[in-house]
Amino acid sequence: MSQHNSFKGVATGAAAKKRNVLKRFERVELLRKRGQWKDGNRVVGLRKTKPEE
Repeated sequence: MSQHNSFKGVATGAAAKKRNVLKRFERVELLRKRGQWKDGNRVVGLRKTKPEE
């Protein structure tokens, strides 16, 4: 039985695919760079952010 295509190619290009969802700490870093984050802000309910290109 052959392997399904979705299981192949992890080492080729799927790992290098750009993510469009950021982790919470990445979103906080991005907001800091943009000047939209102040110390003491809550990390729950962060505003939507698009990753830098």
